[in-house]
Amino acid sequence: MGFEWVAIIMFVLFMALILTGYPVAYSFAGTAVIFLLLGLALGAFDLRLLRLLPNRWFGAMSDFTLLAIPFFVFMGAVFEKSGLAERLLTTIGMLFGPLRGGLALAVVFVATLLAAATGVVAATVIVMGILSLPVMVRYKYDHKLATGVITASGTLAQLVPPSLVLIVLSTTVGVAIGDLFVGALIPGLMLAGLYALYVLVVAWLRPEKAPALPPEARTLQGWALARETLIAVVPPILLIFAVLGSIFAGIATPTEAGAVGAAGACALAAMNRRLNWQVIKGAGRSTANLTALVLMILFSSTFFSLVFDGLGGQRWVTNFLTNLPGGFWGFIIVANIVVFLLGINLEFLEICFIVMPLFVPAAKALGVDLVWFSVMMAVNLNMAFISPPVGFSLFYLQSVAPPEVETLDIHKGALPFMALQGVALLIVMLVPQTVTWLVGLTGN
Repeated sequence: MGFEWVAIIMFVLFMALILTGYPVAYSFAGTAVIFLLLGLALGAFDLRLLRLLPNRWFGAMSDFTLLAIPFFVFMGAVFEKSGLAERLLTTIGMLFGPLRGGLALAVVFVATLLAAATGVVAATVIVMGILSLPVMVRYKYDHKLATGVITASGTLAQLVPPSLVLIVLSTTVGVAIGDLFVGALIPGLMLAGLYALYVLVVAWLRPEKAPALPPEARTLQGWALARETLIAVVPPILLIFAVLGSIFAGIATPTEAGAVGAAGACALAAMNRRLNWQVIKGAGRSTANLTALVLMILFSSTFFSLVFDGLGGQRWVTNFLTNLPGGFWGFIIVANIVVFLLGINLEFLEICFIVMPLFVPAAKALGVDLVWFSVMMAVNLNMAFISPPVGFSLFYLQSVAPPEVETLDIHKGALPFMALQGVALLIVMLVPQTVTWLVGLTGN
């Protein structure tokens, strides 16, 4: 076995640090330094490999795709901080209000749009929780249904383009970001459709759990509602369609489209007289924080990966995964189980930078379509993110939930939506065309 056992201990120690809550970037770098020194002491690591590190860092920073991250985060932050998202939800809530379950349907619809505008789960779940949960509680929605639909729909930001998960996966897996965006579109819309269908079924079978909005609460009707729809709903939808459509049609790269989206969000805020220094400052701070986090993890994980490879760890992992019982499907099943279990405790950035690079060599050796595999992992992370008792989306919602909504309601409410996500994952797994068909059609 040589010195591969050192690499295995290195990875186990790293995971132990992560699970204690120690910052992931420091865990990467600290573990790499310790085992670099240990490897040198044992004669298991060639010091000349460190010469590759600057080239890897420079190569990563030269990736034009990474510029899409600050643009799309800024676009979503402007929507949130300018109040455009709130106005969008209020208007669509009025449109769907007369229907039983209309508020929950509005949550699914708006969360899908926000997912396509922000790409950030925490932002989407928190915004939807602040804006919609008190209203749903006020109008006697079942707490479990209300919280479940918010956490599940908000987590669509993991999957619906321009998801940051997909952008980071493009870098770590080595596939075109345009292919991932196109490939994730059908699974993302399929999940949104399943959520909406579930809401309609619950509203039909148990109307007391999802009542219609009473007439006195529908303050906008007739021409006033139509006018508000034209002002508050149509422009954001057109902007999102223009940004994503330009990517799918090959007119613009994701980075170029993201820049247009960021400028377009500012233009919409200005047209609504909601663009000011506080909005720009808040959106800029949110963008800087998340972008810096991604880059810190990128630099640290590259160093970790170099040391891990130098100790023979990647070779051992690839041999292990390619020799699993069941071959292709054995690897797919194990990969899904590992990502789901880790996704309950770890953020998506950590999963993308820790686990996915370990899977890629084995996936290539087994002939796995990397676009399909990456999108499938993104669907899997959706399920992990709302998994009780420690799914991240549950805590995001819990932090902004009104006092009358109990923590147990939030956790129980997630279970039916986890089942729906499991159905979607099986469909994507067994019918790869849900991902690959549109990619082939668009020629990306």
